[in-house]
Amino acid sequence: MNAQVVITNSNFSMGTTGRIGVGLSPNGEGNMWKPLNLSGQGSLGGRMEQVDYVDILPAIHFTPKIIGSDSTNVTFQMRLGMYSANGQFVGNVSSRSNNGLTFILPEAYVEATNILGSKWSAWAGSRFRRYDDIHISDYFYFDDHSAQGFGVKYKNTELTLLMPASTDSTGVFPYNYEVTVAGATNPAIRQRMVWIGEHSIHLKNNNTIKLLGEFHYVSKNSAAASKTFPSDNGWVAGIKYNSSFKTAKPGSFNQISVRYGSGIANGGDNGNTFTWATYGAPDENGKYTNAYSFTMVEHFLLNLSNKFSINGYGVFTKSKGGSASTNTDEYFNGKQFYNRKTDFVVGVRNFFYVTNWLHLIQEVHYAVRKDGDNPEASMWKFSLAPTIVPLGKRDPWSRPHIRLVGTVARYNDYARDHNYSPFLQINQKRWGTYVGVKTEWWLF
Repeated sequence: MNAQVVITNSNFSMGTTGRIGVGLSPNGEGNMWKPLNLSGQGSLGGRMEQVDYVDILPAIHFTPKIIGSDSTNVTFQMRLGMYSANGQFVGNVSSRSNNGLTFILPEAYVEATNILGSKWSAWAGSRFRRYDDIHISDYFYFDDHSAQGFGVKYKNTELTLLMPASTDSTGVFPYNYEVTVAGATNPAIRQRMVWIGEHSIHLKNNNTIKLLGEFHYVSKNSAAASKTFPSDNGWVAGIKYNSSFKTAKPGSFNQISVRYGSGIANGGDNGNTFTWATYGAPDENGKYTNAYSFTMVEHFLLNLSNKFSINGYGVFTKSKGGSASTNTDEYFNGKQFYNRKTDFVVGVRNFFYVTNWLHLIQEVHYAVRKDGDNPEASMWKFSLAPTIVPLGKRDPWSRPHIRLVGTVARYNDYARDHNYSPFLQINQKRWGTYVGVKTEWWLF
């Protein structure tokens, strides 16, 4: 006799995250505000002056109950993201007048956990499948597997297959070529298959070791009439250790990770950590056999007292493409790309809990970027942000925030003279500045 299936406890939830605000650069041309971080590092170096964005997360949760058995938890979730490359997109503007409003749908998936009361879970679709992040810099390191695919999990072991694809031609994901569809020629990333295995080992005192392995493969492709692209592959191995600390207030931790990617799996640039976003130029055979990327991350939070918390991080990345060049080489489309780079960024955020609802946030960052054989471009950045915390919690994670932000960045000669930040691209100055009022929230 077949089991009877009924849907119970069906409910709808709505979440949202984002940042919105206004600001200006007092010493900038026309007071125009532009981000101060070094080019090629995204939000690494702090994001107090980050541009506006809004995410909306509707989800449906339900428990299909099979009579005589345990329950299965099922979720369907979507995420609609909105941002603009040209500044303000809310208020008295429209997508036409702004000429830069972008809508994205990075999540649309179904996930089933504890299937029939077992230790098995499964999902399929497109999702932000990512774990620990350095919130100061919005940097999801080590295991950001946000893409389209499917996966299964048994206890502490996850197996995933991703097939990431993109038509983004901004240069963030350079591994693309032109294809012609229905008479239109567009850039598209070469779709690959990414097999991922992850296993977590839970130790005493809430400490965890996570092991990561990946294998990437792209098949031979002759979609462009003038050129055939050879098949290629790559692999990733990594380990991450999360440990908790006993301090006056709970929630303190230390996280450290090491990850190595080889071949076409050497991705991770401009503040993203996608191993499938291949870095650098290919060799003379159009392959990335000798490409690599090494990344090490340190991240900690210390809730030292009811008056003070400190959150710090360090990121080191060294990457090389498939070409033998240490500087630039020709990419598939004939353009010159850097084939070697080094990133080093350290930063710290201090929280002074003046009252339950007034927090004083201070940030200091030091960032270095070296592309090819160029000298190092470097930056010091200092931020001070008196912050209203309406929920009245003395906690680094209490949101929403309403911040009065003042930031000053000092660049070295090479960064200033070679326009190594969005601010410097219109202002060749030793000092970059930002003053504004921003809000940051996550509500679920």
